[in-house]
Amino acid sequence: MRCRTAAPVALLLTLTACTTGPSLENRAEVTASPGDSKHLTIGSAGFTESDLLAQMYAQLLGQAGYQTSLITVANREIYEPALESGQIDVVPEYAATFADWLNAKTNGPDARPVGSPGLVATMTALRRLATPRGLTVLDPGRAVDQNAFAVTAAYARQHHLRTLSDLGASKLEVRLAAGDECVQRPYCEPGLKKVYGIDITGVDPKGVGTTQAKRAVQNGQDQMVLTTTTDATLDQFGLVLLADDKHLQNADYVVPVVNRSRAGSERVTKALGKLNDVLTTADLATMNQEVDSWRRLASDVARTYLKDKGLVK
Repeated sequence: MRCRTAAPVALLLTLTACTTGPSLENRAEVTASPGDSKHLTIGSAGFTESDLLAQMYAQLLGQAGYQTSLITVANREIYEPALESGQIDVVPEYAATFADWLNAKTNGPDARPVGSPGLVATMTALRRLATPRGLTVLDPGRAVDQNAFAVTAAYARQHHLRTLSDLGASKLEVRLAAGDECVQRPYCEPGLKKVYGIDITGVDPKGVGTTQAKRAVQNGQDQMVLTTTTDATLDQFGLVLLADDKHLQNADYVVPVVNRSRAGSERVTKALGKLNDVLTTADLATMNQEVDSWRRLASDVARTYLKDKGLVK
């Protein structure tokens, strides 16, 4: 759901030729000494939030004295091997999602998921999987982009709903606007039923956080929509999030992932770590809105934010 925009064909062809990272017998060499290349390439997955994060990373690294360039590859199957091989040096990722992706790549598509609602457990699993591939996962900050569920503000007021537990206790029948995979994903219909006791009568396959899905809830066709915690358009549809008070969703905190041999230095870690003290989920939602609704450039929004926080001049 996070890779939405197609990358240029020429770029895809270039990166498709990347190796898939060091062989298992050589990975100890890759992780032996952190590198500090003067020029760093920052990758974006091609959707607004990823573009914003990549821009902030580039500007923070530029402030720290690095030459930087940005590249967009809207496909994790392509940009992750490029990160391993050093064609991309830094990418913004999401802890639980990336942990499960690397786990499936390492142990097969049927491997038991390692991402969980617990941040410590998720980060431990992620780093265990990333390190042999020559990747270093830096510390997460406060910002998290998790799956989330929204209802209309009027519906919430009428039924006294603030949390998903409230919705389960209400015994209301709920038709859910979401992606068609929701019927199988543990964080979606099965989890809502098992963890919260919510009576999901059906899943309306209109996508995750799409305009069509939100309108379906706005007009009463559906009662709830699957979106994300950094969705900045909810107010436009009269929607409010219900709190995930029992922590059904995985710990998808924003984390920088770097190629250790090129960008594993303490200087890179320090530069990117400056975001950890300031960037919040609400900040990301606001910046997403500025790009998507106000049509501002991601680079300008990122620079304004970093200047306002005193992180760049």
